[in-house]
Amino acid sequence: MRFGGSEVTRAQLLHMAAMMEQENVTIRVIPFERQDFPAAGQPITYVAGQVPQLDTVVLDSDHGCDFLDAEAQLARYRSVLDRMESCALSPAQSRDFVQKVARSL
Repeated sequence: MRFGGSEVTRAQLLHMAAMMEQENVTIRVIPFERQDFPAAGQPITYVAGQVPQLDTVVLDSDHGCDFLDAEAQLARYRSVLDRMESCALSPAQSRDFVQKVARSL
């Protein structure tokens, strides 16, 4: 989707590509061609740290955020994120894809 026109989209993509060069940032692209994309249309944030008992899943919706921290819920969303990762391009392929799209604008 494009918001703000080609110049804004290109700037956003180039910023993403620059961020992908940082050691602590990983962006993975899931191509539209994937038919088995898990959790499509559902923004998921999995917050993890050095103390696993404090892990939390944040689900954004139009009525606000839900915070999930029960072990069964965390296991379910770890599984979803693992499936998403298996569908995604590698970090290098994702970077190349983002740069290619930015150049095409």
